[in-house]
Amino acid sequence: MTPLVDPFGRAISYLRLSVTDRCDFRCTYCMAEHMQFLPKRDLLTLEELGRLSSAFIGLGARRLRITGGEPLVRKGIMTLFRSLSRHLATGALDELTVTTNGSQLARYAAELAECGVRRVNVSLDTLDAKKFAEITRWGHLPQVLDGIAAAKSAGLSVKINAVALKGFNEDELFTLIEWCAAEGHDLTFIEVMPMGEFGEAVRLDQYWPLSDLRARLATRYTINALSERTGGPASYVRLAETGQKIGFITPLTHNFCESCNRVRVTCTGEMFMCLGQEDMADLRAPLRADTDDALLVAAIRAAIARKPKGHDFDYSRARVGGAISRTMSHTGG
Repeated sequence: MTPLVDPFGRAISYLRLSVTDRCDFRCTYCMAEHMQFLPKRDLLTLEELGRLSSAFIGLGARRLRITGGEPLVRKGIMTLFRSLSRHLATGALDELTVTTNGSQLARYAAELAECGVRRVNVSLDTLDAKKFAEITRWGHLPQVLDGIAAAKSAGLSVKINAVALKGFNEDELFTLIEWCAAEGHDLTFIEVMPMGEFGEAVRLDQYWPLSDLRARLATRYTINALSERTGGPASYVRLAETGQKIGFITPLTHNFCESCNRVRVTCTGEMFMCLGQEDMADLRAPLRADTDDALLVAAIRAAIARKPKGHDFDYSRARVGGAISRTMSHTGG
């Protein structure tokens, strides 16, 4: 089957697939404490998510990242991972990964590894239990740390994603660096979107520019820039003293657009060709209209033909199910 190539010659090889809008945390910069989640009938079933993923893989997707919400709270989620693992076995898929808050990793890490998952991205903004409970509202730090330990024990590579928050985790910059170095985890800092609000949390007050964070790092470490690119917005450096790879993600950056190789599909089947544009394609209707995927494949191809050259980011557009997901900033190539 002819691979997916957009109008600017970029091969689409990376799919980020949300399997749920639900989460067992209520991070203050991400969603309101009392969320109105989507009715079950609006969500793609696990079978439909599997079919959709397989269609993309058949069209040349080599990397698949499962996201949410919190993907591991989706009932029966391991059924999907077991189904997708066959594409790893045949070599049709190079990588199957997951972005998680870590709350369910202790339960699922071993099984994820058995399904061929080799690395996970874990969202962790603080190592202080009190502050963790404050920022997540419903989260418990020991549960997440146990999950990370379980992932490491299962042989999974763990990358920590930390949102840089002014007045919250500024004082933990070096603590996070040193903990990740000791545990063997890479670390990526994400610049919070500096506009909008959820309930009482005003994001402008939390904005900590990564240019400042990086300058602080340079006061203690020797920073060597890396040329590595993943088709996403992250730029990477290596700290000479620890050997760690550190990533920086700024949602507003445009310097990755020319190499963008990814699309995102929500748990309701909406495909966003660019996260900074509001144009999207409905894949749920063609997915449910027939069983041989001909209409689905045609819809995917038609959507990719509309993929823009670059984004024009508007924070008000980056909403899924009433929340701005931390993964909307393309976390982690």
